[in-house]
Amino acid sequence: MSTVVKISFGEYIRKLRESANLPLRKIAAELDIDTSTLSKIEKNERNANAQIIDGIARIFHIDKSDLKLRYLSDKISYQLLNEENGLEILKVAEEKIKYQRLQNKK
Repeated sequence: MSTVVKISFGEYIRKLRESANLPLRKIAAELDIDTSTLSKIEKNERNANAQIIDGIARIFHIDKSDLKLRYLSDKISYQLLNEENGLEILKVAEEKIKYQRLQNKK
């Protein structure tokens, strides 16, 4: 598993793009999306999808599973951010995942 990351998925994408000195329009064109859509993803105002995650992994030659981990962990953390017992919910969800995987192996 990759190192725990504190920056958001969108911030990570922006850092990748800026580190490569690439403008929004060029990456958006590679992804076949509008520049404004990519800008919103970088600002965490819009969600990415599987096609965008695949494209970013391809463009920047990075592990798709790492990107997916960053993306899904953002979705979950934003959903639980304002829940009083968010961390407890995560622990219960982890146990449910373990249980369901065991059931699926049977």
